Amino acid sequence: MNKFLLAKLLVCLAFYSQAQNTISGYVKDASNGETLIGATVLIKGSSQGVITNVYGFYSITLPEGEYEVEYRYIGFQPIAQTVDLSENRRIDVELLSDSQQLEEVVISAEPEDVNVSGIQMSTNKLDIETITKIPSFMGEADVLRSIQMVPGVATVGEGASGFNVRGGSVGQNMVLLDEAPVYNSSHLLGFFSVFNPDAVKDVNLIKGGIPARYGGRISSVLDIRMKEGNSKEFAAQGGIGTIFSRVAVEAPIVKDKASFIIAARRSYIDVFAKLFTDALDDGAALNFYDLTMKTNWNINEKNRIFLSGYFGRDNFKFDANQGFNWGNKTATLRWNHIFTDRIFANFTAFFSDYDYVLAFGEDEMDQFDWNSRIMNYDFKPEFTYFVNPNNEVSFGGELLFLQFEPANAVGVSNGESRDISLPTKNALESALYISNDQKIGQNIQLQYGLRYSHFSLLGSGVAYTYGDTIPGTRRPVIGAEEFDSRETIQSYDNFEPRFSVKYQLNKYNSFKVSYNKTSQYLHLISNTTASNPLDVWTPSSNNIKPQIGRQVALGWFRNFGPDNNVEFSAEVYYRKTENQIDYIDGADILINEYIEGDLLSGDGRAYGLELYAKKNTGRLTGWVSYTLAKTELQTDGINTGEWYPTRYDQRHNVKLAAFYDLNERWSLSTNFTFLTGTPTTFPTSRYQMGDYVVPYNHGDGRNNFRIPVYHRLDISATLQGKRYKRNGERRKNESYWVFSVYNLYGRKNPFSIYFTQDNDVRPAPGDLVNTQARQVSIIGNMIPAVSYNFKF
Repeated sequence: MNKFLLAKLLVCLAFYSQAQNTISGYVKDASNGETLIGATVLIKGSSQGVITNVYGFYSITLPEGEYEVEYRYIGFQPIAQTVDLSENRRIDVELLSDSQQLEEVVISAEPEDVNVSGIQMSTNKLDIETITKIPSFMGEADVLRSIQMVPGVATVGEGASGFNVRGGSVGQNMVLLDEAPVYNSSHLLGFFSVFNPDAVKDVNLIKGGIPARYGGRISSVLDIRMKEGNSKEFAAQGGIGTIFSRVAVEAPIVKDKASFIIAARRSYIDVFAKLFTDALDDGAALNFYDLTMKTNWNINEKNRIFLSGYFGRDNFKFDANQGFNWGNKTATLRWNHIFTDRIFANFTAFFSDYDYVLAFGEDEMDQFDWNSRIMNYDFKPEFTYFVNPNNEVSFGGELLFLQFEPANAVGVSNGESRDISLPTKNALESALYISNDQKIGQNIQLQYGLRYSHFSLLGSGVAYTYGDTIPGTRRPVIGAEEFDSRETIQSYDNFEPRFSVKYQLNKYNSFKVSYNKTSQYLHLISNTTASNPLDVWTPSSNNIKPQIGRQVALGWFRNFGPDNNVEFSAEVYYRKTENQIDYIDGADILINEYIEGDLLSGDGRAYGLELYAKKNTGRLTGWVSYTLAKTELQTDGINTGEWYPTRYDQRHNVKLAAFYDLNERWSLSTNFTFLTGTPTTFPTSRYQMGDYVVPYNHGDGRNNFRIPVYHRLDISATLQGKRYKRNGERRKNESYWVFSVYNLYGRKNPFSIYFTQDNDVRPAPGDLVNTQARQVSIIGNMIPAVSYNFKF
């Protein structure tokens, strides 16, 4: 965007808002000093108001005068104060938690009518209190399993890491932990997420209408913010569960000035197993662990810095020399600076590293070692200009350096070593964006912006050229060109417009429309049913074009009941993708220098209807959702060039989550999931050669059958410890037990189906060989669990 035009826009907006004064500051939780994301600041007697940003900061500019300002946040007591706005005012507010817990149980940290009054659509926000209520696997609260309970989000089954959003693949989701991307978000092959709930403050999933500040993925953004640490007093919490235990400690370094939080988890399946078997004595291991840390320092009223980090790993070792492991490392440094009462800035620098290691072989004479990784180094300056109550301008940029190590691999056979490593790849991705959140009158609100992204694949390296062949078959190498270090091999750039509009009919009804174009320059190479630790990430190149996604959505949002305590929404969407990765039959994707010859490029489309109803307050709370959707691909050389369903296409998706408080100590919760069976490819005919059956797929149909439907019911009961002493004083220490049953009626949900021939009985000459279909169920029984949780 032309810098002169940008400067002119800002000058004009500043001139328009002159002779006015500004109220600005932070809204915090009085109990621990944590800033509150999405708190509402209202000017009573008018329709004007703002919401705090992801750092808890707000700013509103008004003509000179006297105003009554009210600060509200669900679950907290509102505060109102009279402000004489004869000059700019800095007002930091701390809200007290609402003491009426039983009568005002909430499952949302949003303003009561945010689904109607807010501009954002296709968004689901879960606070940690809600996440801990949802029954989950082995009784452990889990971020990723929780977001799978909202409409438009699905998974291909138990044991599948990652999640699918509105027909997107696992690799098309941007998962952020304090701004740093997380490339594999699962522990234990998908059963648990890498995010420790004790350290999580806010979870926001954006499925459509993606703001201009986000880029790099074409399906969704999962933005997870960590707690900042208790700045008032020492606090600790944790739990002892069936699979793992966890603990989190937070405390002020300097009261109301600086604080920290440290949270850790570690599984102990292997520790207990050693008590009953000697199978793990030879260096074998089966565990995962993670460590999450964050600290912050309020330097002064205008400057605040944050430093956060994550380190986690999974270990599957068969003995001291064989097995595999994988893990993420992230580090984020952020600086909040208030230039003026109206200009808020955040500068972020982060590092992200995902790697995995595979090793097998009994001794040094015969062994194989392989490791791979992807590393990111990023700097993002972001600015928000609170022009006036009707205009909020955001602009900024990003500079990202990526390094890919697809395979450092060495094999040894009979003492002879062979290095089959693949060369390192480097890339540079940059972006600029500007957007404005604008209110027009009392009924119309707009959010429009533009993001420009640029990508360069850098040397040193070799760029191969592949020749044409029969569509759907491996392409031959016909040329190669060498590039020096930092020399550009291939570059791409894209303009990505974003637009949302809300028209509010009245206090209870609104319609919203959104459109966004997104670009993705990284590609997850995996032809399995779901993401796994050995998947490969590769950049766009001269042979692989960036994926382009376009989505339009239309929604109706309605509130019912007293105090708007029942929310309802209905959204329809249509997604179109270009250059989506697909694979030839029998593609070789691991340690293949010529992998680009096995990749295909196709177009995708996804469309659907999402219905969502949620009750926020009272003894009984919860939500129910239904998604009707279709997701297809079209690739030259696959399925005779016709559209075919993706592996994660699910026509019907029903979710139910309910929570009921029996009394002050006992509460019950349940969730139910029903999913249409996912597509899979089955042979349509067969050849018999002697005693052997050779399956054959006539017409090369892709995903031509579906596995049976998936459904599951989970329940849990929570017993709170005594909250009050005999003298009526509230106890400082808290504890509770969670009793849960996962898959209550023991449904054997199919993950996949395969075919085998019956080898028990040899057929007589001329007879047909019998074959059988076999179903793989990752979990086929109910799983009870109990966990003890504490906080003090």
